[in-house]
Amino acid sequence: MAVPVWSVDPRTGKRREQVAVEAAAADVDEAVRAAHAVRAALADRTARIALLRVAAEELEAVREEIVATADAETALGPVRLNGELGRTTYQLCAFADEVSDGGYLDVIIDHADASLTPPRPDLRRYKIPLGVVAVYAASNFPLAFSVPGGDTASALAAGCPVVVKAHPDHPATSELCAAALRRAAARTGLPEDVVRLVHGFDAGVELVRHPLVAAAGFTGSIRGGRALFDAAAARPVPIPFHGELGSLNPVVVTEAAAAERAEGIGGGLAGSMTMGRGQFCTKPGLVLAPAGESGDRLLTALTGALGEAAPGPLLDARMREAFLAGIRARTELADVAAPVLSAGGEGKTVGAGFLTVPAARLAAGGAHELLLEECFGPVTVVARYRDTDEAVAVLAKLPGNLTATLHLGEREAEGAGDGGESGAGTAARLLAELTGLAGRVLVNGWPTGVAVAPAQHHGGPYPATTSTSTSVGATAIERWLRPVAYQDTPQALLPPELHDDNPLGLPRRVDGRRES
Repeated sequence: MAVPVWSVDPRTGKRREQVAVEAAAADVDEAVRAAHAVRAALADRTARIALLRVAAEELEAVREEIVATADAETALGPVRLNGELGRTTYQLCAFADEVSDGGYLDVIIDHADASLTPPRPDLRRYKIPLGVVAVYAASNFPLAFSVPGGDTASALAAGCPVVVKAHPDHPATSELCAAALRRAAARTGLPEDVVRLVHGFDAGVELVRHPLVAAAGFTGSIRGGRALFDAAAARPVPIPFHGELGSLNPVVVTEAAAAERAEGIGGGLAGSMTMGRGQFCTKPGLVLAPAGESGDRLLTALTGALGEAAPGPLLDARMREAFLAGIRARTELADVAAPVLSAGGEGKTVGAGFLTVPAARLAAGGAHELLLEECFGPVTVVARYRDTDEAVAVLAKLPGNLTATLHLGEREAEGAGDGGESGAGTAARLLAELTGLAGRVLVNGWPTGVAVAPAQHHGGPYPATTSTSTSVGATAIERWLRPVAYQDTPQALLPPELHDDNPLGLPRRVDGRRES
């Protein structure tokens, strides 16, 4: 019996419309086989460039409908969603530029050299697409990390067809976006099946197990991501699973930083932790602030700023219940105070707040390690430390993170100081500790907001991600490629990317020297 897929308004909890039905095993099989059958069509780099650019155009053409639908399903608001759609179309075009450049192919040619010991044969290496990629859409980013998001864009750029498992929080938005991508394929002369969409929890499990799926990208919870990661590894032929699972995103504020700008840091923290109602994967969930007067000023500023944050709905009722349960469990711990906590809100909403705890409690471990786990929603934990050693002891308890942030005083940021407790030595020590914890380390900033740029890295040690790759930025394309080397292969049989005369004008390294 077909299971209906409903679009639900998180502001009221009421069903809006039936969007689709959940995909059965046979439906998943059909979608994957259809995508697999058209993979050769994506071998044409020119066609892929056109597809990515036209996909951006098609999304822009229905911007108003997409934003209205996404707002009705997520309550994220038209301002945020218009910005997210702009980010989404930008990254599609950015990957088109990456394909055009060709550097992602990493072409290396070493000509035969009999004078070497041992003699070197002719070797030519580049990267080829893996095949069908399964993409699992994120709840909190219905556009930029969902159907038309970075995983899909980078996989198509690599030459891989995509089958997306829609997130149940925004199925109607997913259908709109998938239709836009399929129209883009048709406009550029490619088969529409280079992008397919399926719905349903069971469909997601079937997808990662399908023998023709070659890799997967996931953004979501530790529990769900780990289950899919284990399934990917348990297949007769294991596949790469690039999962973003969860992150606490610690922030350390030095005594000097708090003394110089406690009010600015408190206000900035409030803005970052409540962005998207605390439903960003980069939300700062743990802040190490100094004990004493400067730290008190920081918390006063944070309290004032949070008092101006209006309550609002989370993405769905399940997330709201988990958030409220998480707050209750944390406030029951000894020495945990909640100077600002309006977590209940009214009706379907939640308020923003923070908890405080002595850093020594966290360093000691035990039940208080619950405070070192992500609580998805607009709350953060402020741990008050007495000295740098105590702060470092807390950092030593943390697992991997997407981001880690250090707020320094002016002289510390300049590398000045006596190298002692309040000098440049402390700054260097803390920066080194944070570097070991995260994929992106910030100084005097806030982690929410991930720029789409070639140097960006959005990933980190487990459980932040299940691989060392990034899901944002140009190098995200590398997840869907594998290297292959040809040895002593006649020119006539080589792919054009590896010909001596470089007919495609690709950047490459030949006999140890860079060419462009």
